Amino acid sequence: MPQPSTVNDCMHRQPLTIRPDANLVQAVELIVEHRLTGLTVTDDDGAVQGVLSELDCLRGILASIYNDGDPEHALVSEVMTRSVNFCSASDSIVEAAQSMLDTRQRRRPVVENGRLVGQVSSRNILWALMEHSRRKVQDQRK
Repeated sequence: MPQPSTVNDCMHRQPLTIRPDANLVQAVELIVEHRLTGLTVTDDDGAVQGVLSELDCLRGILASIYNDGDPEHALVSEVMTRSVNFCSASDSIVEAAQSMLDTRQRRRPVVENGRLVGQVSSRNILWALMEHSRRKVQDQRK
């Protein structure tokens, strides 16, 4: 019985990204419009600079409002999380899932040779693990 797949088998290959100098309101609009839990922040060369979660956005907007500021003037770079947990396409989905549980983060940028090549979410991994379980049950019935 083959083991559950690698990140490569279930990752989203062209995730939406945002630049660090983008406006925070623009990032929120992307997150809401595309029903995402966050965005990977990349530079012009596709190198990961950070991640921007819904909670990062909420924190940034509240800080602007509480400080009598305008969220329109807040930048992604001011609120993004710079310490990024990432994985590679060859990583096991079981290892990626355990890392997500350990850090309580629902997504991972997939990086190869210093560049973003995809993103994997807990939802992607759930799907892959369920498919593996279904195949295993079907094989046992044969």
